[in-house]
Amino acid sequence: IHGCWNTERVNCIMKNFSIPFGKEKITFSLPDEQVAGVLLSHAHEYKAPKSEAELVADALANPIGSPKLSELAKGKKTCTIISSDHTRPVPSHVIMPQLLAELRKGNPDIAITILIATGMHRPTTHEELVAKYGKEIADHETFIIHDSRKDEDMVSIGTLPSGGECLINKAAAHTDLLVAEGFIEPHFFAGMSGGRKSVLPGIASKITVLANHCSEFINSPYARTGVLEGNPIHQDMLYAAKAAKLAFICNVVIDADKKVIAAFAGDSEKAHYAGVDFEMKLAGVKPVPANIVVTTNGGYPLDQNIYQSVKGMTAAEATCKEGGVIIDVSACSDGHGGEDFYNTLKDAADIQKAMDDILARGRNETVFDQWESQILLRMLLKYTIIMVTEAPKDMVEAMHMKYAGSIDEALAMAKKIVAAKGVSEPKITVIPDGVSVIVKE
Repeated sequence: IHGCWNTERVNCIMKNFSIPFGKEKITFSLPDEQVAGVLLSHAHEYKAPKSEAELVADALANPIGSPKLSELAKGKKTCTIISSDHTRPVPSHVIMPQLLAELRKGNPDIAITILIATGMHRPTTHEELVAKYGKEIADHETFIIHDSRKDEDMVSIGTLPSGGECLINKAAAHTDLLVAEGFIEPHFFAGMSGGRKSVLPGIASKITVLANHCSEFINSPYARTGVLEGNPIHQDMLYAAKAAKLAFICNVVIDADKKVIAAFAGDSEKAHYAGVDFEMKLAGVKPVPANIVVTTNGGYPLDQNIYQSVKGMTAAEATCKEGGVIIDVSACSDGHGGEDFYNTLKDAADIQKAMDDILARGRNETVFDQWESQILLRMLLKYTIIMVTEAPKDMVEAMHMKYAGSIDEALAMAKKIVAAKGVSEPKITVIPDGVSVIVKE
């Protein structure tokens, strides 16, 4: 957008924005007087003291609450490394070579398996493995792609605090040493990603994930971005990681360019909490209430589908005035990202009834993708959501959202919607990267 949104005021001062959309950037401008605020994580301006590789190397050389990984590897026959899948921008090409080297430094003969933590997502392709790890690792290391629906691959390791059976991939349960790599960012119902989340939902059975993601827990006021204390979903995840004997993690914090700005290695809880503390200081922003909020899902790979893009919408939810409009700018080149998620919304003639049906289900009655449907419905009941996306228009509209072909079009639509509610001069808050911020007082 070049020039004023309100064409009658051609001399106004414009504020320019560049926000991620898939692997590209979208630029637009708004009259300065209409911008209520811009919510940005300080991670995007943080200057790391060393290179990405050096930060990871330092973390591995100085583990938190644990011996070095090379020491843990001694005397072990097997090691399984849990690694995030294609939907997460974890810089595995930086982390994994060092994990492998550190393990083999302590034990050259240790048999290593990399277990891809797909959670409930689709399987990761070989091409995606090459893009994530580089051809050398993708072609020569041993990989297992977790499939939460394959009951024969799961073993029970206990009962979750929620009462659900804790079933995880046998490659993790039967290894001598369990390690995980990942990254720490705000998460819209687990509080924060990383650490224990590699196990649940990362390599857990669908049965375990469904019990943990029940409507009761999703509905908890503590199951929100940046909240760990009192979060029932987090408590289940902690139990799963302990029961799985997750011995060592290497988690990183990344900036808007998906570059490592900090690394934390060691004990699965202590190292994770150290990383969480660092991320919380960078990601926390205060809400700036507005009638219209523009948000994104941080670009590729996080905005591959509508399912994932719900996360960025929740950042807008935390600062949008009730009855307002959320504009979500997400490429969604993979479409909806979840058949059950899509069908729940598509088949909902009455979104309040659809929400009531979800809330009536018990912990062991959870259906696939219910949590994502529940969170999207929660927002749809309060806000109009417009998507600027590559996903098909009919798909977006079937899910009770509005479609716009550009930010310009979305803003014009949003202005008409709030004007019909009596707001003639709406304020706009912009969140350039909705998954990188924790919006709370």
